[in-house]
Amino acid sequence: MPDNDALCSLRWDATGQVVEVIDQTLLPHALRWCPLDSLPAFCHAIAAMQVRGAPLIGITAAFGLARAMADDPSEQSLADAQSALLATRPTAVNLRWALDTVVAAVRDLQPAQRAGAALRAAQDLRRRDIDCCAAIGDHGLQLLRDLPHDGPVQVMTHCNAGWLATIRWGTALAPVYKAHNAGLPVHVWVSETRPRNQGINLTAWELSRAGVPFTIVTDNSAGQLLRQGMVDCVIVGSDRTAANGDVCNKVGTYLKALAARANGVPFYVALPESTVDWHCPDGGQIPIEERSDAEILAIAGLDSRGNRQEVALAAQGSPAFNPAFDITPAELVTALVTEHGVCQASREGLRKLLHER
Repeated sequence: MPDNDALCSLRWDATGQVVEVIDQTLLPHALRWCPLDSLPAFCHAIAAMQVRGAPLIGITAAFGLARAMADDPSEQSLADAQSALLATRPTAVNLRWALDTVVAAVRDLQPAQRAGAALRAAQDLRRRDIDCCAAIGDHGLQLLRDLPHDGPVQVMTHCNAGWLATIRWGTALAPVYKAHNAGLPVHVWVSETRPRNQGINLTAWELSRAGVPFTIVTDNSAGQLLRQGMVDCVIVGSDRTAANGDVCNKVGTYLKALAARANGVPFYVALPESTVDWHCPDGGQIPIEERSDAEILAIAGLDSRGNRQEVALAAQGSPAFNPAFDITPAELVTALVTEHGVCQASREGLRKLLHER
């Protein structure tokens, strides 16, 4: 994976003074950059999952707050914009963290100074995310090197935790990209990730563009692959990590962790420090976003003529329940991989790594 803006998820157009993001709801069939030029546009992009992934959600929201300050730098506008952006996605802790960072940068300034300061804070968060994910990749690469394997390292992942979920490199996929760049053969098992199919639509698309070998599998096949010894490790991301090491990630992660533990396969979680919620004692306190049942009951794709179509999967009137995330207990996590290094998934492990470095 080249380290340049050709593979990034959010860019700043200095000429037009506008943020552009990839509309991820159109992938993998169309690559379209979407300009975000108002607070409602930023809120819609996050809520409608045009952008997704905890780090990218936070950075997008930071630029959204900067946009609001450019339009109206008043105290009331600052409070209203922060509230509107916070309401878009309740689970990912990076959203609040990024907004708090920008608010802290502008709160004590005169209104005329706020727009520039907010933009600088958002741009700094973007740069820091790139460096952070590169470091996660370096630490994760060493784990991949140390794994016993015959042939390519066989990595299983879930959902999308690559550069589409961050700015560049990604979290769970960063070690894969680093391995590929270093000449370490690697192959990725990409689970489809129903109901929004982020694995099929996003992870497979990313890996294909980077030239990394992969195979798409159904979500329900993961246990069988692990049982047959076809997986050397599982690496996933995290939308929020509790202070005790419990991990909240895309629904279906918990089942992979259980299957990995049953078959003696390492289960790693790659995450930036900003994903750790020190105010959340354990995973039971993390709010689980419930999304529309329409995501389960229907599916969209291209027909034989290349036209996008949505079709019903269930009988009309069928009820459905659609939690977007689940909790993987810390005891099922082999290690957490952060920008600062690798640590045990526990309160002690996190504190030693993040507070005593």
